[in-house]
Amino acid sequence: MILCLATNNQHKVEELQALLGSHYQLKTLADIGCYDEIPETENTFQGNSHQKALFVRERFGVNCIADDSGLEVDALNGEPGVFSARYAGEHGNHAKNNALLLKNLEGIEDRSAQFRCIITLILGDDIHQFDGIIRGTIIHEKRGIQGFGYDPLFVPDGYNRTFAEMSIEEKNPISHRGIAVGKLIAFLDSHEKI
Repeated sequence: MILCLATNNQHKVEELQALLGSHYQLKTLADIGCYDEIPETENTFQGNSHQKALFVRERFGVNCIADDSGLEVDALNGEPGVFSARYAGEHGNHAKNNALLLKNLEGIEDRSAQFRCIITLILGDDIHQFDGIIRGTIIHEKRGIQGFGYDPLFVPDGYNRTFAEMSIEEKNPISHRGIAVGKLIAFLDSHEKI
């Protein structure tokens, strides 16, 4: 099955393709000729994920998946949340985002947080959403070189290493995206058997 992944983030493409395996082939936005800036103007992960998938489906007529995900820190009332990628103002500047997060957590003892992912699948006219959440803790300084975003600051519950200290094979099964993709794959597998 061929699906378009509504993103220009190569890290997401690699993570999702590794999770989906060879039974499903991901096409990127560039593969389908989409060079538009896809809107993310909703105030929830569910809304942004749906908005991105619908944008691609309506303009290019392909089956697609879109995700929206981010970090929610308990002591910061869920920030950075839907603004995770542009927390410090510039979209995708991981160093600045991490620095601002650490600054905002200075002097705060409760550093519990969660990564949340919502995936929207549009197959034909049908729309489905799948969620994934992983709880953990924000540490005081970055550790590791793998992954992207807030991975160097996030230690998932039950582990003593950050996501950035884990290989993709270690991270994928337990990550928020991995959990959501697991639900997506289960749905696709059952859907194909109908």
